[in-house]
Amino acid sequence: MARFTGNKAKETPALNMGSMSDIIFMLLFFFMVITTMRESSLFVQIKVPQGTEVSKLEKKSLVSYINVGVPMQQYQTKYGTEPRIQLNDQISEVSDIATFVELEKMQRDESERNLLTMAIKADQQVRMGTVNDIKQELRNAGAYRVFYNASKSGKK
Repeated sequence: MARFTGNKAKETPALNMGSMSDIIFMLLFFFMVITTMRESSLFVQIKVPQGTEVSKLEKKSLVSYINVGVPMQQYQTKYGTEPRIQLNDQISEVSDIATFVELEKMQRDESERNLLTMAIKADQQVRMGTVNDIKQELRNAGAYRVFYNASKSGKK
């Protein structure tokens, strides 16, 4: 007959680490899928004005942004305190807008080039003359779809 010995110290089994790498990679892929990359960094301060007739864009992938505002504090020594135009990741002049439009059109498919929308995201303190100069350059470059960024007003 077999005897059971009870005086042996019971040890807890070791934790199985085999599936730990699977869990880590699943989390890694999850965060890679849900994270969106910022397309450009803002160099200018923008507080968009409030609008009464606000509508959402249907296809945001066909939008190119033109930011207009006073440079942020860390860039004011380089660019000054006057409102500046930011195209993608660089401070530009009004004369650079035509080149910007052509580059944005070339990055799109042939079928989407006519659907490209230029969004002017201007600070509410920017003079209208600057915005008109931008609109004139867009018109000269053949970008006729212009969208102005605004926030919804609180009044109904």
